[in-house]
Amino acid sequence: MTDIGQLTQRWQQLPVPVRDAPLALLLAAATLVPAVNSSGTQIGDLPSRPMDALSLAVVALECLPLLLRRRLPALCLALVFLGFAVDQVLGYHTVAGIALPVALLSTAAHLEHHRRTTAVLATAAYVLTAIALALRGVPETVPGYVTFYLALAIAWGAGTWLRQSRAAEAERRVHVAEAARTAERTRIAGELHDVVTHHVTAMVVQAEAARYLTAHPDRLDQTLTTVTDTGRTAISDLRHLLDLLDPGHGPRARTPTAGELHDLVEQTRRAGQPVEFIEEGGQPAGTGSAEMIAYRVVQESLTNALKHAHGSSTTVTVRRGDGEIAVEIGTDGTGPADASPGGSGRGLAGLRERVGVLGGEFSAGHRDGGGFVVRARIPVASAP
Repeated sequence: MTDIGQLTQRWQQLPVPVRDAPLALLLAAATLVPAVNSSGTQIGDLPSRPMDALSLAVVALECLPLLLRRRLPALCLALVFLGFAVDQVLGYHTVAGIALPVALLSTAAHLEHHRRTTAVLATAAYVLTAIALALRGVPETVPGYVTFYLALAIAWGAGTWLRQSRAAEAERRVHVAEAARTAERTRIAGELHDVVTHHVTAMVVQAEAARYLTAHPDRLDQTLTTVTDTGRTAISDLRHLLDLLDPGHGPRARTPTAGELHDLVEQTRRAGQPVEFIEEGGQPAGTGSAEMIAYRVVQESLTNALKHAHGSSTTVTVRRGDGEIAVEIGTDGTGPADASPGGSGRGLAGLRERVGVLGGEFSAGHRDGGGFVVRARIPVASAP
């Protein structure tokens, strides 16, 4: 299979006229076989003329232009039609006449401009050929001429269908490529939002708190150290994300570990947000996508808690088991947790999309008694 694939690839790399040559040469060679040539195309009852030197020139005029049927389709059709007309008027009736429907099909399929004009000219050329045959006294009926013309029209129609099919396929590929680019841009925007927003929000909150700690050098130093650590974490996460986006690095997606989830919660605590973390069940192998989405749900929810309910008690619960990961993040307070003035609004909406891709369930809203709660149920694909 590899050898066949390599041969096919090499064949496709050859110039187009070279790839079109076998058909032209095979058709020309068929005229040299009496048993085959005797079944050639014939309009009217003009007696067949035996092959001679002139017939070889006529066959060449009919067949060799097929080398140009994709590069110069209009010229190919004109030369083939001329050869066909001479073939019929002189009475050779060679099998090379098959080149005419082939040229018509190729012209309809590959001619970019003036297709309608070309079709009209081809019809006029056929009418002139019929008149020339009539002047020679060929006893062909009008229905006979019309039938052969309809056969040529079918060849033209087949070429038109091929051209339209190729155009539709090319348009479909453009739409698919554009949809893929849009999806990739959306994914990148979501990743940047997840990585940057959480860390920057924590740094802003910590920097704001540092204003009021000038009278307490020890606490001020601790807060500034936390800001520095958060910035370094943000840089590390951004580098990892950029590595994933760099084609030269290849895919290196990783699954967040339980330790990283604990670090995320601890970072939020250092930013002044009281967080209770409850984790049930271990982290089995093969939960990469589900684990990453669960991590993002917690990250986005803690970011919103910092922005809209800073200082309010927050509870993070992560349960693993029964083929799914269940996440719930509840925050006391009354502020909205899904948007902020001037914010992008893509946080929870992006999470809803990600959870939905894996067939999970996602909800976010105010809860009874005040506060906000985010819940997600994420199926683990590898679970039985």
